[in-house]
Amino acid sequence: MTSPPSSPPPSASPAGDHLPVYDGLVRERGDVVAEAREVSERTHHQVRQALAGHPGGRREPPARPGSR
Repeated sequence: MTSPPSSPPPSASPAGDHLPVYDGLVRERGDVVAEAREVSERTHHQVRQALAGHPGGRREPPARPGSR
């Protein structure tokens, strides 16, 4: 008994494949992967600055009303 041929995993598909389901989700919900990449790069940059001693990423916490 032979098993039916399986399709290759998505990572093995040739470059340039069109993924209509993913494209539709990006149109509906936004490109979460790209947004996460941007936040990650910005955070990485801020951490490098903080470790180098640059105060650029520091912010004072907002003052509480009536805390004086």
